[in-house]
Parts: sequence; C-alpha cells; structure tokens
Amino acid sequence: MKRAHIPGILAMATIVVASNILVQFLLLDGLLTWGAFTYPFAFLVTDVMNRVYGAGPARKVVLAGFVTGVVCSLIGSQIMLQGDGYTYAAVPLRVAVASGTAFLAAQLTDVAVFNRFRGGRWWRAPLVSTLVGSALDTALFFTIAFSASITLFGPAADAAISWAWEASPFMLTGPEAPLWVSLAFADWLVKLLLALVALVPFRVIVRWLDPSSRPT
Repeated sequence: MKRAHIPGILAMATIVVASNILVQFLLLDGLLTWGAFTYPFAFLVTDVMNRVYGAGPARKVVLAGFVTGVVCSLIGSQIMLQGDGYTYAAVPLRVAVASGTAFLAAQLTDVAVFNRFRGGRWWRAPLVSTLVGSALDTALFFTIAFSASITLFGPAADAAISWAWEASPFMLTGPEAPLWVSLAFADWLVKLLLALVALVPFRVIVRWLDPSSRPT
C-alpha cells in the first residue's frame, strides 16, 4: 500500500463509520435515515481512487471499507436497544449480512463498470458506474435484510426484522406494499440524486490529486 492511497482508505472508513451511526436517525416518518445521505459518497471515493490510481488501489479501498463495515456490524450486534417493550440488537443479523454483501458486490461492480467506460467523457465512467453500483447495492441490501422471501437465516433472525413486512402506503401516499419496498425505493432515489451531485467533487478532486489528468 502506497502512502498516496491512505487518504482514500481513511475517507472510505470515515464514510462507512459515519453511515453506520447516522442510520440510527430517521427522517420523513422513517422512510429515510441520515445515513442514506452519507453512504453514497463511498462510490465517490472508489471512483476517485480508480481514476487517479487505477483499479487495483480502488479495490484495496473497497476492501478497507468492507472490513470497517464488518467491524461496525460486529459492534452494533452487541449493542442492545429497548423499545415497545422489546430488547433488540442495534444491528440485526440479516442487516449485518446484507450490509457487507451489498457493499462488497456493489463497490467491486462500480470498479469494473468504471473501467469499462474509463476512456469516455470525464463524467461518463463515474456516473454510469455509480448508477449501476447504487442500484445493485439497494437491491441486494434491502432484499437480503428485509424480504420475507429470504428464509435461510432462521425464525429468530426473521423476527428481528419482521416490522419491515408490515403493509403500508407506498412512499406514504401510494397503494399498500411491504414497508421495506418503500424504504428501498426512497433509498434508491437518494442514491440517484447524489450520483449527480457527486460529479462536481469528483472532477475537482481528480484534478487536485492529478493536475495532469484532463478527462475528455
């Protein structure tokens, strides 16, 4: 690992830790959490590392983020919370597995897609890779963490997240659907928005780290 890669690793670790903390704070009647607004910037870190240093260092940063996320999940699984007469882990088993799986798959996909579009206009690779990675991340995380069709974790693990199966108006106003479907859709919309917003810091940071880089 080169010294130049350390800021990227630290940035990724910071985003992962912050997102794991901020996910506890709800917005819009529980449709979103503050963590939904910090986590998507993990794709920005991966894309900057990929553009400036290449796919190898980008994958190392992804691995650092994955390890950080696993540690956060292990700590969170030992923190017990109380509410509505129940005691429950801050990070249920299914959420922990979903988080690690979605992060690793989505970020590595981001690296691969970025490389596919590396030679195009400067915005194409980060935008397309982030959109693909974000969609995969949302689909994997919410399906593994909350879908009633996933039964391999056992009754106890399912019971810990069964609140997400409750029927509620889609996005608070539409036809009834399982709550987790609305949560997934809201999360995906935030990722779409931030994929566009992140193009500005991407261009600025890339030019700052590598003045000779002038994407077309």
